[in-house]
Amino acid sequence: MNQPSPKSTYHVLGVMSGTSLDGLDLAIVKLEVINGKWSYELLSSESLEYSIDWKHKLKNAFSLDNQSLDLLDAEFGDFIGESIHNLIADQNIILDFIASHGHTVFHQPGQGITVQIGDAKAIYGQTNIPVISNFRALDVSLGGQGAPLVPIGDRLLFHEYNYCLNLGGIANISFEEESERRAYDICPFNMTLNYLTMELGLPFDEGGKIAQSGALDTELFNQLNDISYCQAAPPKSLGYEEFLKFWKPVLDDSKASTINKLRTVVEHCALQIGKTIASAGDSVLVTGGGAFNNYFISRLKEITNNEVVIPIDTTIEFKEAIVFALLGALKYRGDSNCLASVTGASQNNSGGVMYGF
Repeated sequence: MNQPSPKSTYHVLGVMSGTSLDGLDLAIVKLEVINGKWSYELLSSESLEYSIDWKHKLKNAFSLDNQSLDLLDAEFGDFIGESIHNLIADQNIILDFIASHGHTVFHQPGQGITVQIGDAKAIYGQTNIPVISNFRALDVSLGGQGAPLVPIGDRLLFHEYNYCLNLGGIANISFEEESERRAYDICPFNMTLNYLTMELGLPFDEGGKIAQSGALDTELFNQLNDISYCQAAPPKSLGYEEFLKFWKPVLDDSKASTINKLRTVVEHCALQIGKTIASAGDSVLVTGGGAFNNYFISRLKEITNNEVVIPIDTTIEFKEAIVFALLGALKYRGDSNCLASVTGASQNNSGGVMYGF
């Protein structure tokens, strides 16, 4: 396929499925680039909550054999395609393409492995719209972490903030340092909190009210902060495997009540994030589901003394889908969409596989 000719305006549907398993985010985005400066307008968006069946399939996908995983890849691609078809059916918008992150099943960059499901061919079959997917693999092949990918979007679309903090299943951060973009995963966030609230029969801790009612368990707090990943220098990235290997055993072995565990995890996350944004007065844009955790946000403000900015709900909920639309546009243009300064790869690269063009 010949590289498409760049243009100044793109209409892209960005797709994101995060590790917190809260749902599939779809964002129709108008992207414009003028003299190298990008801007965006969110035209339409929808978040589809996963059924219990889909949550089970995605959560346990890492344990499947190759054939079963291939079948799930196609099935999830059909689900994404159907969801997109339903969203755009009544809208008078002509899309240039779909940019789909898919859902991460394996992420072990040290072993040269990263797998996201949501087959592009199946998405194309449901929508008849070209698809760009598999954004992480090239960077991993170049010795990088393949994550995080959002920082290029933070630089190009949200550059007015000193730090961009995303509180999804995993807490990750992005910032400029010595004219280079730096970013990394800090610690599991909603992945850990939701694991604990499930013990209480709840999908999540609304507003952090349950955690706020608990007491800090000093022993558990120290054990969480001593986890080796927290001591490691970036570049570094997390997957569900690391949560199972490092955080879950510490939580399971603790004799603290579930409510006190929630309180302690909030403090653990606030401390780990605070170590990164230690410059008092800097602006911190907070997005992802954790931005609605009022108790955590109050602890973060208290620990850091920074200007913590909570944007409008659509930015909180759809920022990652918006950025993946941008990653698709950069790939379409042949521009770098993954930064070596973030991932540790041997070079900047333009990740993604184009299907149906």
